[in-house]
Amino acid sequence: MPTRPGLLECIERYFAAAPLPDARILPVGGLDVPIGDPAWPYPARPRAGGDPVTAEDVRAAVALQQEAGLPAALEWVLECSPETTVAARTAGLTVEELPLLVAVDPVELLLPVGLRLYVVGADDPELPHYQRVAATAFAHPGGPADVTDIPLDTSDDARARTEVLRERIASGRTVMMVAVEKGEPVAVGSHQPVDIDGTEVSEVMGVATLPRLRGRGVGAGMASALVAHATETAGMVFLAAGDDDVARVYERVGFARLATSAVADLRPPA
Repeated sequence: MPTRPGLLECIERYFAAAPLPDARILPVGGLDVPIGDPAWPYPARPRAGGDPVTAEDVRAAVALQQEAGLPAALEWVLECSPETTVAARTAGLTVEELPLLVAVDPVELLLPVGLRLYVVGADDPELPHYQRVAATAFAHPGGPADVTDIPLDTSDDARARTEVLRERIASGRTVMMVAVEKGEPVAVGSHQPVDIDGTEVSEVMGVATLPRLRGRGVGAGMASALVAHATETAGMVFLAAGDDDVARVYERVGFARLATSAVADLRPPA
């Protein structure tokens, strides 16, 4: 009788399956490189069971991504592909290591009084404003800011990202939630379910709170709501936290550290 795959194997299978509806997968040495719409890019990843990733593989993958108008990006689970860290750095990419957590004992946390939580519909006309909340939150990780600090992006690229997100929400491949205070969006988050051989696995992503509301439990409440929604159908829910402090917030809602997610791009080192 086949055994249930381990947690890291489930995560690796999730990442291999997630781009398939949207992108062609091109093998480059030990890497798989998804080539699809720049409005919703996927990073290159080590191929399960493939050869060890080399710096030459990384350089070739980056060249393919740039030729396709995609950001140069690589992601891997450190414990599964430790050699990829050396390859990425040798190829000139900046590597960041993030805590990888899995939901093991979900805890229900309510949002603070005065905030209301909604599941976002695909036809919601405020979707660009929700995306602006995320842009503001991630642009100001440690300082005071409000949503008005970043103008609403009306570029063609921004409209394309909104339309892709609408399609994903409509098809169920993205579940997005928004927290509203006095009619204004103040926090957002999503989870991305993927069916893997009849078992659903979902990744919590993009949990973002406006800086003026941080420290009030909004992010933890949003994460709790996303996990509760995901676990209605998913057998496994996981996420990569931005740092150890963020990981501790997720541990409050029932996540446990499993491994390390490594990401690499062409940013200059901090």
